[in-house]
Amino acid sequence: MNLRAVVFVVSAMSVGVVGALSPVAQADVRPNILLAISDDQSFFHTSKAGYPAVRTPAFDRIADEGIYFTHAITASPGCSPSRAALLTGRYCWQLEHAGTHASEFPQKYIAYPDLLEAAGYTVGFTGKGWGPGNFAISGRTRNPAGPEFSGNTIASPTGISKKDYAANFSDFLQAREADKPFCFWYGGHEPHRVFEDGRGLAQGKKLEDAVVPSFLPDTPEIRSDLLDYCAEIEWFDQHLGRMIALLEEAGELDNTIIVVTSDNGMAFPRAKANAYEYGIRMPLAIRWGDKVSGGRTVDDLVSLIDLAPTFLEAAGVKHPGERYAAPPMTGNSLMAILKSDKSGILDTSRDAVYSARERHSSSRYKTLGYPQRAMRTRDYLYIRNFHPERWPAGAPQKMGVGGYPKDLREAGPMHAGYHDIDACPTHTFLVKNRDDAAIGPFFHAAVDRHPAEELFRVADDPGCMNNLAADPEFTEVKAALSRQMMDYLKKTGDPRVVANGEIFETYPRYSRHRYFPKPDWAIGE
Repeated sequence: MNLRAVVFVVSAMSVGVVGALSPVAQADVRPNILLAISDDQSFFHTSKAGYPAVRTPAFDRIADEGIYFTHAITASPGCSPSRAALLTGRYCWQLEHAGTHASEFPQKYIAYPDLLEAAGYTVGFTGKGWGPGNFAISGRTRNPAGPEFSGNTIASPTGISKKDYAANFSDFLQAREADKPFCFWYGGHEPHRVFEDGRGLAQGKKLEDAVVPSFLPDTPEIRSDLLDYCAEIEWFDQHLGRMIALLEEAGELDNTIIVVTSDNGMAFPRAKANAYEYGIRMPLAIRWGDKVSGGRTVDDLVSLIDLAPTFLEAAGVKHPGERYAAPPMTGNSLMAILKSDKSGILDTSRDAVYSARERHSSSRYKTLGYPQRAMRTRDYLYIRNFHPERWPAGAPQKMGVGGYPKDLREAGPMHAGYHDIDACPTHTFLVKNRDDAAIGPFFHAAVDRHPAEELFRVADDPGCMNNLAADPEFTEVKAALSRQMMDYLKKTGDPRVVANGEIFETYPRYSRHRYFPKPDWAIGE
């Protein structure tokens, strides 16, 4: 019997469960799956989206020959929780430890590569899979993204991984069993910080092509940092282009579902690690040969947790559900959208999508997080901050002599606390010029405490700078969105709403800690 015609026993070694999936009838040829996920890239920064400082021909090809999604929202504005959510098809608050940063990944939350492998797929990944975090502490024997293929290296600029992602994908293709479909995760380390300072300009990019978002000051320093960011996006895209060429050479391109996206927004102040538009709205394009009518732009609100159930449906694999102490997926398959031939808004029931944040860095006392829940509708972004007394970007201090913190006012131009913002030229510029009347408002927008509720009309304000939550004109809108989100959080069992939300603060962080000797909200007061 052809291996593609059966669904195999779930592997106890890779998944941590024992039992068999029910047989599912399969076509002779099930689709391959290639997920390409960059690290810290906002929706706005592809040439398909019209950003003049970046060229992404591989992404654009997938979007033009498949579907270009304009409103894809990540489950978290931080990498490891967003990746855990994508892998499991569940929101971060439904994943315990895996729903926060640099913790563990309980085995009962089954990742889609394990299910596909159990159903006869060959699986693997290169680059960055799930992480940062400690999957071994949970009893897993490998990264939840699958077996790693990262042996090939390549000469690379400063700040860019030396992993030759495309060559590693080639090794994977050569090693797989010929009669099996494959599922591969290409996780670029780019455009994660650090960037080589001035690389964009050295490549011939022009300062005037860098479109500065409304939450950053428009200065040459910021524009140059944006160009360096674009140069790293292009590195990721070049490897994707090589992978597409490998699929063409192997005759596998049209039988491969190719998904290109990112995990969370760009590593700039008020973007990554923030539930604002530049932190949670992701690029997303999907191509699947003649199975998907190409050249379409879809404006439906979709979540990256919808990808896992989409992959399983395409492969004819059913989630084992509660039989193995792994609750079913919360995400909704995109298959109906893929199979349509229409553009625009196709499913009016997709009226809201959600994102969440707990801990990001260890930038607060005892690594306390900054818990947020966000709901994106077609017109609005509503955010609930559960601990508004905390500093959203981290404590305003830096490490001084003997490991003790110094007040921000003594910090000068260095990375002065605020460790939920990646160290970078833009961060340094804001801190150094915080007393400048023209720069100070951007600095304070990035680091000051937020109110308990925030509301933005995103079509008019994609930078999320005009909080409408206290505006009497939007009282009814805010109340309706608040009810809708809280009802959904209750329905889906969010501990922040239905139980002990502080449980998230107890999950160990398996990464370097900074020393903060007293609550961050007391510093400087």
